[in-house]
Amino acid sequence: MTMIDKKDRISIQVGLSGYSFKIHADGAEHSSGWMNAERIFTTPELQKRYDEVSVSVFTPKFTLVPTHFHSPEMSRQILSEVVLVEEEDVVDHVEVPQFAAVLVYSASVGGTLAKVIGETVIRTDGTKSKPLPEMYFMLNQLQVMQEYNKILASYMDGNLYLVIAQGKSLLLCNTFQAPDFTTAEYFIFLAMKKLQLNPEMSSICFRTPLTEDQELSLYRYFRSVERL
Repeated sequence: MTMIDKKDRISIQVGLSGYSFKIHADGAEHSSGWMNAERIFTTPELQKRYDEVSVSVFTPKFTLVPTHFHSPEMSRQILSEVVLVEEEDVVDHVEVPQFAAVLVYSASVGGTLAKVIGETVIRTDGTKSKPLPEMYFMLNQLQVMQEYNKILASYMDGNLYLVIAQGKSLLLCNTFQAPDFTTAEYFIFLAMKKLQLNPEMSSICFRTPLTEDQELSLYRYFRSVERL
């Protein structure tokens, strides 16, 4: 007999231009679509409490390092070696144990909106959810993807976030500046070519919404396109 998950869950994605959320409740799923920041305090779904709350921030300021190479006091220096870290950027880190790694990041990009949402949407037990990078949730979602070749992407605010894995082995975890979706596709195909993966034999999954044109464009190359 299959156990029914009765937990009410909300997952929220926050970018520079606004936010979206997905709710799992009463055995059903509801997605909001992209919403403007000023609607935070008038959106009824954000005034409720949930058993599980996750807040994802689209920040390209991150790097994944092996656990044994990381020490908390070195986080800022480690991050500044791969991205531009401004003086006002707050640098933090989170464990990614399934890959024996630590994700070092700054969520200061769009941080004010994420902080407000994190303070507004509260768990059933009264605790608050710490906003974490989109890449953290992407790395975790790889574990529930069934195919051997796992290709997962998000596209927001002119940045492509891309992770590729084979089985339990992580092959790529990166972000690319892509002012338009055609450029984002270029980076996806470039990464797959370097890893010797055939799009026609692969599925690609997106955590962010795709327009009909974007989805049709991907279908020209991939076996299937899924929205997670």
